[in-house]
Amino acid sequence: MKKTLKIVATTLFLVILFLAGCILWPLPQLEVPKAHNSILIKSINIIDVESGAILHNQDILVEGNTIKAIDSVINSSSHFIINGKNKYIIPGLWNMHTHSTQQSEWLHHPLYIANGVTGVRDMSGQLNKKDTYWAGSKERLQWNQDLAQHIRITPRYVLQSSYQIDGKYSVPNSFPEFFKLQKEEDIAPFLDFYKNEDVDFIKIYMQIPPKSYRKLALEAPKYGIHLAGHKPIFISLEEAIQLGQRSFEHGRIFMYECFPKADSLKNSNNWKKNYAASKRSMVMDFDKKKAIQLMDLMRKNNTYWTPTLQTLKSDAFAHTPAFINNPNRKYIPAIKRKLWWNPGINKAAEKNRSLKEKDLNLDFYRASQRQVGMAHKRGVPIMAGTDVTDAYVFAGFSLHTELKDLVESGLSNLEALQAATIIPAEYSKLDNKYGTIDIGKTADLVLLNKNPLEDISYTQSIHGVLLDGIYYNNKKIQELKDFTSSIASAFHINIKVAYSLLSSPLIRIQLAD
Repeated sequence: MKKTLKIVATTLFLVILFLAGCILWPLPQLEVPKAHNSILIKSINIIDVESGAILHNQDILVEGNTIKAIDSVINSSSHFIINGKNKYIIPGLWNMHTHSTQQSEWLHHPLYIANGVTGVRDMSGQLNKKDTYWAGSKERLQWNQDLAQHIRITPRYVLQSSYQIDGKYSVPNSFPEFFKLQKEEDIAPFLDFYKNEDVDFIKIYMQIPPKSYRKLALEAPKYGIHLAGHKPIFISLEEAIQLGQRSFEHGRIFMYECFPKADSLKNSNNWKKNYAASKRSMVMDFDKKKAIQLMDLMRKNNTYWTPTLQTLKSDAFAHTPAFINNPNRKYIPAIKRKLWWNPGINKAAEKNRSLKEKDLNLDFYRASQRQVGMAHKRGVPIMAGTDVTDAYVFAGFSLHTELKDLVESGLSNLEALQAATIIPAEYSKLDNKYGTIDIGKTADLVLLNKNPLEDISYTQSIHGVLLDGIYYNNKKIQELKDFTSSIASAFHINIKVAYSLLSSPLIRIQLAD
């Protein structure tokens, strides 16, 4: 018996030692391409994303990270030359709804760059302790510094976010009470904290207390901080717009407001149950007149919408093999799919196959697409975003799918491009540096083999990417994809991801809610 116990103890010790080794095992680093003092892109077709005009056979001179000249003929001596003949060039694409993690530099960043995504607005953050899973503003600002010094492969992180603010439901008990925003007196220390963290906006979630939300909306601008995120469920969309929330996320915002029993969501202690029971009515009894009033108010107040149609798409097609067997799954660690993706996907698939809820998720997704088209026609500024790390949302790749879905919703190819370039830059108040191809702007550029104004799917025909003036050619782009594919399949990254998920108090409370 003693011998058996000794064997068990030894085996357990070795397993723990092995797992600890996997957690601590260093991951490989990608090498940033060589920097050139000057780059000359010859004879390229420039797409003007503001007007839709094409400037044919232009030369673009980049010095450092800045566009210095655009002309039909520029002297090619002493420059690194890129042949742009018969190719097209657009500004770097921005994804305006992502979530960064402690593994993003291996699992997300290479895929963003490989897909021409040079800028992201991250919608996650931390409280007053570094989290094992979510990245925070300090990490993202360091990544930006490393990008500027050309020592790290990373997209540009624009507009830093707080942790998602969901009232008492989002904050573990071991953290300061003011993060829960249960009292109006919590607002000042809360904003003081995030101002010190160099945060640009507070990520609003569903269950923030109404009084706290109203006070926060009034006080945050005094700190140079704005509100962005979900529509607070206990506040009307009309009031949230009037209070100045600058962007709303996801495709459901008008669904919540424009059906006969909308008030049942705002005044109920069990709003989730009422939401589930009302989902079909949200589609079938949609009040178009009410929606138009809200859309017009958004336009009047310059309020932006990031529909993240991919999040509804995953529910709509969860039961279909063609969707589930996406080849891009190779970029996602198996443990992440099992712990994070599969429970929700399996639940959605079961509902889609049931007689009671058959086609409901699909109808909901299609209705959201129609509402995107309606809002766009009413002048609501639409931004492209995907909600990485949600189920079946792939860093980089899914932005191109979102652009196609925006076109299906009623935007033109040009307007879909604008949703990922100039409109996000304007929202971020950075259009003096990004969003278009102009002299003096930062050289974040994507070279394409085909014209996306003819077919929006041609945004995927990537020939090369310039990020902060560093050129990623075809060979390097393939290297980025191969790197993440290899990392995602490694045993030790799966152990790291599992550990970071299970040891994060922020993740644990999210899953409990």
